[in-house]
Amino acid sequence: MPAEAEKRTGYHSPTLDSIKMVENFIRENSGEFKKTALCKELPKQMMYQTFMQIIDYLHESDKIAFDSEDHVCWIYNPEVVKYYNNREDLRIK
Repeated sequence: MPAEAEKRTGYHSPTLDSIKMVENFIRENSGEFKKTALCKELPKQMMYQTFMQIIDYLHESDKIAFDSEDHVCWIYNPEVVKYYNNREDLRIK
């Protein structure tokens, strides 16, 4: 559990469907919203604490980043990950 989320009380653990919904929304609207506005624009509403737990997870897993004005930006590129995962010279022997 992210350290910041551990400090919060009364939050609900996000479901996989909720995580995917937030991921897809951020991917489709990368750089358009700050966290609060993004939470309000989601297709389905959720508790802000749950939303923040998802944001913490996505940030720690390097799927999102925040620009200089705190807009949420999608940065994960599965093609790059696949490329490096398939390189034999990068394998631990």
